Amino acid sequence: MRTRNRPVLVFDGDCGFCTSAVRVIERRVRPRCDVTPWQRADLAALGVSAERAQHEVLWVTPVGRVYGGAQAVARLLLSAGGAWSVAGAVLTLPPARWAALGVYRLVADNRHRLGGTAACTPPGGQPPRA
Repeated sequence: MRTRNRPVLVFDGDCGFCTSAVRVIERRVRPRCDVTPWQRADLAALGVSAERAQHEVLWVTPVGRVYGGAQAVARLLLSAGGAWSVAGAVLTLPPARWAALGVYRLVADNRHRLGGTAACTPPGGQPPRA
């Protein structure tokens, strides 16, 4: 596995909600990482499967450790420094970690209702309304 200099944030580039959220994060939080949609990422080089990348946002460290979902968000906040890193640190500790997991899953499972696209619809779910 190749070592990178910076962590990589991998998100769903086909999802309008995810893309908008990442753009806001890039402007306001300013994490120290490379950002790429999973559809354009070399997932094999990152050590993640397409199934996992479709399921949750991923944070891949330079040495290849992978964090998903709420813990990926926590790592992203930690990388930004300042007050953001305090928020990220809190999200790594119980009970905030457990709450973050629940909130993340709730948002992820309903992103097609939050401005997502048809690509965001969970299996067996309803597509977004036009």
